[in-house]
Amino acid sequence: MIEDKERWNKRHVEKPMRHSVEPLLEKYMKEANVGKALDIACGIGRNTHFMHEQGFEVDAVDISDYALSQIKEDEKIKKIETDLDTYNLELENYDLIVNINFLSRRLHPQIKDALKPEGVLIYETFIIAHGDFKNPSNPEFLLRKNELLHAFIGLDIIYYEERDDINLRGENTRVASLVARKS
Repeated sequence: MIEDKERWNKRHVEKPMRHSVEPLLEKYMKEANVGKALDIACGIGRNTHFMHEQGFEVDAVDISDYALSQIKEDEKIKKIETDLDTYNLELENYDLIVNINFLSRRLHPQIKDALKPEGVLIYETFIIAHGDFKNPSNPEFLLRKNELLHAFIGLDIIYYEERDDINLRGENTRVASLVARKS
């Protein structure tokens, strides 16, 4: 965990990410009931802050204490510094779960179980791409074609797409995006 924490702290300092909210979240957050939200691998809180401004109480989870220090102090934002390789989600606790640019296949079943009935999942991360793309080089952090869709079978799919995109640092990338609701 310490190596991951140091690596992410360094990355946030040396290669800062944009501060603007994720467009997928901005477009589809209205699908969720305002209540409790979870921002998985929240980084510096760009999506945490947006959800908070829309009235959500937000659990912001990240391994980087530096990134979490960039999130404003507020009684409705709970910062959780932890390693997502070992962290477990609470059952039926969230009206909205956001997972952007992070992949932990271990968490997929937990994410489904952590949604309250009618809870909404907004998930976007990298998929395998070839050519001039700057996706993570470790295949463990890349989805295969349609993998995200299959991982959340059982939820009502509102939106799904795989497309070329530009990452937080302005590089060409390929992503899968999913918005789904728990029945």
